[in-house]
Amino acid sequence: MIDSFRGKFRFLSNFYPSEVEYEGVKFPTVEHAFQAAKSLDAKTRRKFVSLETPGDAKRYGNDITLRNDWEAVKVPIMEQLLRQKFKDGDLKKRLAATGTQELIEGNTWNDRFWGVCDGVGQNNLGKLLMKIRDGK
Repeated sequence: MIDSFRGKFRFLSNFYPSEVEYEGVKFPTVEHAFQAAKSLDAKTRRKFVSLETPGDAKRYGNDITLRNDWEAVKVPIMEQLLRQKFKDGDLKKRLAATGTQELIEGNTWNDRFWGVCDGVGQNNLGKLLMKIRDGK
């Protein structure tokens, strides 16, 4: 089991540098693009491109008005972005090298939707990564 996307497995994190495109705009990380997708406003989305770190993008994303359909579209959007990220040959090989290990986005920031904190969580990020790894 891989229960943290740090150190050797940091490449699994949405904060890992990996350019992805969302609706015609290129972003430096999955986190930047995912946070931008929370808004339908083009100006707000472009702001995310200029943010220096994925942490900055996450913080800014917490302060914007969410699009009305966010709860319905956030998982498919995340999957789309992850599929782009792992088309990269090196990252694809590294993901495949995790074999059949369960991928758990263990965290200490109480994200129980995308990951697991204190043994509790839906681990949706880990599930998407395993789906992509398994060619589904």
